[in-house]
Amino acid sequence: MEYHKPVLFDEVINNIITDEDAVYVDCTLGGGGHTEGILENSSESSKVVAIDQDVEAINFARKRLEKYGNKLQIFQDNFRNIDTIVYLAGFEKVDRILMDIGVSSNQLDNAKRGFSYRFEARLDMRMDNNLKISAYEIVNNFSEKEIADIIYKYGEEPKSRKIAKKIVEYRKTKKIETTTELADIVIKSIGKSMKRHPAKRTFQAIRIFVNKELEILSETLDKAVKLLNKKGKLLVITFHSLEDRVVKEKFREYENPCTCPSDIPICVCNKQSLGKIITKKPIVAKELELEENNRAHSAKLRIFERSE
Repeated sequence: MEYHKPVLFDEVINNIITDEDAVYVDCTLGGGGHTEGILENSSESSKVVAIDQDVEAINFARKRLEKYGNKLQIFQDNFRNIDTIVYLAGFEKVDRILMDIGVSSNQLDNAKRGFSYRFEARLDMRMDNNLKISAYEIVNNFSEKEIADIIYKYGEEPKSRKIAKKIVEYRKTKKIETTTELADIVIKSIGKSMKRHPAKRTFQAIRIFVNKELEILSETLDKAVKLLNKKGKLLVITFHSLEDRVVKEKFREYENPCTCPSDIPICVCNKQSLGKIITKKPIVAKELELEENNRAHSAKLRIFERSE
């Protein structure tokens, strides 16, 4: 099992660490890269709470980080339960929260999980095996319109209708069982003449839908911002435009929640600003990192700070 240095590592550490004793939450432990950076650079009495729903990742990170002892607490859960986890860790409020929304390359590359069009595996894509609907159900049981809508909405795939039509045609003769079968169907429906793999958007769309990623992101951001102490910071790294849009819109709403019509001179809704957006433009990877890590190309870091 191998984990790479996390994307935007230096940028995260520079923006998340405070000299004071603080409580940090890393919502996406993964291989433990960001968590280790926080443990290493934070004050002696600071505490770190880390969350991941992947048992393999937790076992790997627990071993890697055991030297930090009780400075670190790890919870196996979905980060949408961040409020409960913080409470169970013994805190009411925290000072720093990091969410790295990229699916770990380790999960994507794990052939058995059925996330990748590069390896043959049973179609699944569930990050949590208790979820009812997997990729298999979608491609074999959903209607052509439902499939087209998912691929268009969550994959921003302009040829979603063509792909859905081909999927439904194909499954009349046999069930679509594997990742490579699905990837081949996509290639047959839209051709191969593009820089990225033709199935990339379709696989992304189905994965996001299966795991309810955008809904969970939105819900978690709302909980996270409320958990922050004054001057607390929320840092979020996204890897594609749909997630980045959710974060950008949420941050705007937190900064200016007023819902009054623009033509009335004073605010009557009385919704208070929760703080300010620190990054007017998102922080992106530097040249060197882009050369070393392909995933860094789409990474964007946005930061919000709670008001006094």
